[in-house]
Amino acid sequence: MKKMLLIQTAFIGDVVLATALLEKIKLTYPEIKLHILVRKGNESLFDNHPYIQKVWIWNKRQSKYRNLFKLLFQIRNEKFDAVINVQRYAATAFLTVLSGAKETVGFNTHILSKFYTIAIQHQFNNTDKTLHEIERNQQLIAHFTGNEPAMPKLYYNQTVLASIQHLIQPPYICVAPASVWFTKQFPAEKWVEFLQKIPDDLLVYFLGGPSDFDLCSQIAPQLANKHVVNLAGQISFLQSAALMQHAVMNYVNDSAPMHFASAVNAPVAAIFCSTIPNFGYGPLSTEKYIIEVNEKLNCRPCGLHGKKACPQKHFHCALHIQPEQLLQPLLQKL
Repeated sequence: MKKMLLIQTAFIGDVVLATALLEKIKLTYPEIKLHILVRKGNESLFDNHPYIQKVWIWNKRQSKYRNLFKLLFQIRNEKFDAVINVQRYAATAFLTVLSGAKETVGFNTHILSKFYTIAIQHQFNNTDKTLHEIERNQQLIAHFTGNEPAMPKLYYNQTVLASIQHLIQPPYICVAPASVWFTKQFPAEKWVEFLQKIPDDLLVYFLGGPSDFDLCSQIAPQLANKHVVNLAGQISFLQSAALMQHAVMNYVNDSAPMHFASAVNAPVAAIFCSTIPNFGYGPLSTEKYIIEVNEKLNCRPCGLHGKKACPQKHFHCALHIQPEQLLQPLLQKL
């Protein structure tokens, strides 16, 4: 196998987890030429990536299907030995089936999967025996790499590190307070409650995308006597990952920054509000802490991806988490 395309056009956290496949494939075939297809906006994750020969970009926001057909003709011209589709939806299945690759592999979650060379059953549950997402994805390549998954990994070079060197002034913590989904986001007032209790000599960096800047700006003024810097939307994905790797602790929701921490093996405290780790998306860092409500709630989990509002209108899964739960993993390191 000489040339392979990996497709993962979902959101950024899913793409980060899919990098585990790149690691495993490259370990198995050191000389292979790897390409990856991602949605527009996620391509910078692979700046200077040592294993990726080409990053293909699908612009979903403008002329979505015209761009898809354009990609199809370009991909067919590449004559891939294999296309591995991590996505589970029809558009990328269409691209995979018609790619012209000798081998096409994906999950059997839609009707087009019957045209794959290999269709893998997608296993998902929330029992104690649930698979982590990297284990589910590993099944796509297990027939030529074995069952043991690799860890996800992001690569940043010395240029990226030098660009944030002035920020790496320990001791500091990183806080990524936002989430796309309301019920996966630890509330602003709870972040304030926790951060008011941390030692005064700790520097706090807020991380996130441009859309998270306002939330961070809402929290920061309430932290009297704390040194806080709002970096949301101000630094790149890889700069954020590098900053997290050198932090005393990283505080995140069940969201993309948690997977950033996993991909650079950074210490992480992951807060699960409406979702649960048994869905298979928990942190993978060597030093990791799961923070969730202690009481048993019949309404939790209320959904796989979170919701725009609490269905029960009380949001106990977040509001009943105590600041001491967040403080404990930090104080035992200081």
